[in-house]
Amino acid sequence: MFGKRLAELRNKKGISQYELADRLQFTRAQLANYEQGTREPDFQTLVTLADYFEVSLDDLLGRTNNVAVTTTEYKNVVFFGEEKENLTDEEAEYLKENLLLLRKYKTRWNHSKMT
Repeated sequence: MFGKRLAELRNKKGISQYELADRLQFTRAQLANYEQGTREPDFQTLVTLADYFEVSLDDLLGRTNNVAVTTTEYKNVVFFGEEKENLTDEEAEYLKENLLLLRKYKTRWNHSKMT
C-alpha cells in the first residue's frame, strides 16, 4: 500500500521520480523500489516523505485516506529547497514552458557532447 500511495502523491504533484529524488536527495532507483514494493524505507525516510507531501505518516502508509483533501493545495505550488512558493496560473504556465525548453536543450546538448 505504501508504494502505491507514494506514486499517487508524486503523480498528483506532477513530478517524476527523478525530480522527487533530486528534491529529497534520494536516488531514483530508491524511489522506484519503494513504489514497486521491492524495498521498504526506514523511519527517517518515511518522515521526510510525509513532510514533503504534507501528509501524516498514516496517510503516507495508507492507514487513513486524507490525501485527497491535502493534495488540492498543490495546484501551482513549487518548492525551492525547503521553501514552498504559490504561483498564479500565469506564472505556473510560464515556468512549465521554460522548464520544458531547458530540458529539451539540455538533452540536445548532452547528446551532442557524447558524439
